[in-house]
Amino acid sequence: MLRTPSDFAALSAAPGVTTPLLGVRHRTVVATESTPSLRLGIATSRKVGNAVVRNRIRRRLKSIARELAPHYMEWEEAGISPRSIFSEAGKYGFLGFQIPEKFDGGGTDDFRFNAIIAERLQYAGMASASTGITLHNDITIPYFLELGTDEQKERWLPGIASGELITAIAMTEPGTGSDLQAMKTTAKKDGNHYVINGSKTYITNGQNADLILVCVKTDTEIQPAYKGMSIVLVEADREGFKRGRNLDKIGMDEADTSELFFEDVRVPMTNCLGEEGKGFIYLMSELPQERLSIAVSSMASTQKAFDETVAFCRDRIVFGKPLLDFQNTRFVLADIKSKLQVGWAHLDWALNRHYKKELTAEEGAAAKLWHTELQWEVVDACLQLHGGAGYMNEYPIARMWRAARVTRIFGGTNEIMKELIGRGL
Repeated sequence: MLRTPSDFAALSAAPGVTTPLLGVRHRTVVATESTPSLRLGIATSRKVGNAVVRNRIRRRLKSIARELAPHYMEWEEAGISPRSIFSEAGKYGFLGFQIPEKFDGGGTDDFRFNAIIAERLQYAGMASASTGITLHNDITIPYFLELGTDEQKERWLPGIASGELITAIAMTEPGTGSDLQAMKTTAKKDGNHYVINGSKTYITNGQNADLILVCVKTDTEIQPAYKGMSIVLVEADREGFKRGRNLDKIGMDEADTSELFFEDVRVPMTNCLGEEGKGFIYLMSELPQERLSIAVSSMASTQKAFDETVAFCRDRIVFGKPLLDFQNTRFVLADIKSKLQVGWAHLDWALNRHYKKELTAEEGAAAKLWHTELQWEVVDACLQLHGGAGYMNEYPIARMWRAARVTRIFGGTNEIMKELIGRGL
């Protein structure tokens, strides 16, 4: 706790980040037992709710940071994040802001709350936890709210809001990535059930998921092929459903990214989410928010890489003086700082557009494209400024560099983003 004016003054002068929605300062001190201790200060923008709401957000962010952050390295070594991160997030009200209060959600349809969570988790260096929680918050929940029947909402939304039910969405297949129309997984009718057969891969939350939105072909003959696609909810305890490997990746080691297999999995036809045959349309309508979510996380990671590098360059002595005193270092960092200002301004614009329901598919694609490209450019430059230390996993910049590589791939590759933007010219 901060108790004296000097404590507040020291923290105010500490490094951190200020964004359109949130400001964070952090300072490491030596505790009485000679162990490092982190001082964390969080300020919320007046654009976010009223004073009561802002205070609640600050308290909850501090609480979850205290409880989860110390264990993050353990999860990395284990190769998977625990289910408890969802229950903890649910306990503090960080899941399902947009879920109505009658289903135990936050009752506010304002994506900017989601953005704060994604931003803070990324800036704290918890990229993989951020990926799982933002997928749950930003990607899967909207499908339930917009497409779910009253029975489906009553059955599943309370557990989704509490974190007791972890969700995933299964689109990608071994031979099908961005070309969703080419998927092979089928759901054939048998009485009042679907019988699902096929496989999915690269599925975030796949190992932990209790409820999976599975993209399937309910009609394999219709043309064009996208008209035969549907979304079917599959509970993880269904007979014939199997989890494959927790996939070994070059980055985000603690992320839950899995193979999923469906062998004659029977689910009632009431598990169809929305109308049969409209799955592709539903997926396309939700992609702008998914891509904006990726942009938010990427921007926070970019800011973190910059802040870490500035601190490193102040402390690193080369030829008798701090690395920051060299003109080349200052020029590289000055260029990055300028681009960060542009990036935060653009992100603020995009978030406000989305809040007003005005963000277009092309604008969502452009946000994902620009911010992930900036992330890779900046993180790579920051690693270079770290020298040999940057190649060591004990330094945060190394893990950020590895984690950054996938952001130009998931959510639709950046080549696909360019194609989408180009079609709107």
